[in-house]
Amino acid sequence: MDRKELERHNVGENLDMLMNLDPRGYGVCRILYAGSRALTGEPLTMGAAAALCSTVKEGDAVFILTGFVLLPHKVPEMDGMVSSMLLARALVMAFGAKPIIICPQDNVEAVKKCASVVGLHVYEDLQTVMELPLSMGVAAFTKDELEAPVQAGELLEQVLPSAVISIEAPGANGCGHYHNAVGMDVTELEAKTDILWNMLLQKGVLNIAIGDLGNEIGMGAIAEHIRRYVPFTDLGECRCGCGGGILAASTTDHIITATCSDWGCYGLMAALAYLKRDMEILHREDMEAEVMRMASRSGMIDMTGSLLPGIDGFNIRMNTGIVSLMRQCTAYAVRYSHNSEHWFGPVLAKGFFETGGQGA
Repeated sequence: MDRKELERHNVGENLDMLMNLDPRGYGVCRILYAGSRALTGEPLTMGAAAALCSTVKEGDAVFILTGFVLLPHKVPEMDGMVSSMLLARALVMAFGAKPIIICPQDNVEAVKKCASVVGLHVYEDLQTVMELPLSMGVAAFTKDELEAPVQAGELLEQVLPSAVISIEAPGANGCGHYHNAVGMDVTELEAKTDILWNMLLQKGVLNIAIGDLGNEIGMGAIAEHIRRYVPFTDLGECRCGCGGGILAASTTDHIITATCSDWGCYGLMAALAYLKRDMEILHREDMEAEVMRMASRSGMIDMTGSLLPGIDGFNIRMNTGIVSLMRQCTAYAVRYSHNSEHWFGPVLAKGFFETGGQGA
């Protein structure tokens, strides 16, 4: 490990820790992170961001899959949706990419309204997105399991992305059923975007899955760990009678787990800002607040069912606080770490980080 690698490693550690703060105190985020970190062997945010930097080029399409529809109101939640909009902006800022959000029809109106908040034009015609600057796309994906492979094939005939990122997107279990957090069957409510996801994996497209429980696309990458420690995920533990548990069967090459999926996505964006040495890639607190408000005004709900702006029970103040801490920690390393230059060599010479941060 050299000086550059040490700084990158520890910035990634900071972001991973921030996205896994546990205000609720019941520890699921810590459980998930232990499994994810054992799989990746490095900070989740920085590893995924580095993969994007080595893959995505100017003009490339990037698919963003999101949109979890909740009981009992049968409307989509804000988690996943808010960060998807901000990620779309970040991808344009970082790469000049062409982000395309693929979601249930329930989310499309909110995507269109939030696009102006993040400064992007939005089109349903994907060829228009590919041709025009400062543009993003939105595509409503079917909830019909039989129609899903057909629509996925049609999408890929129009545009083959260089990367796909799922954020709080529902994933079917091994029996083909989709579940909410406590094991109730929500198959009829959810877009079947994991069918598109699996097709992209088969094509070797770079993939990053962000989740916060286990019922989201990609979380099958740490299936054994989740089944052992997270409630409702093991076989027979769901409440619908299918016997499959809530764990999504789909896997991923790059997993990010966090207290809520949006925080994991913010960590990814902050890591991109660090690697690109451009803090404008990570949005500021006022934009976070305004996207949350616009999503709420568009009828999206907090996990609690509230129509007040909230993400998994966390209000605007909490979410802007997380963004603020990520910005400050990352910006300091970008702008001021040279002030501590005399420390890097002596720290490396002591060998702690050569042991994986575990000491002798």
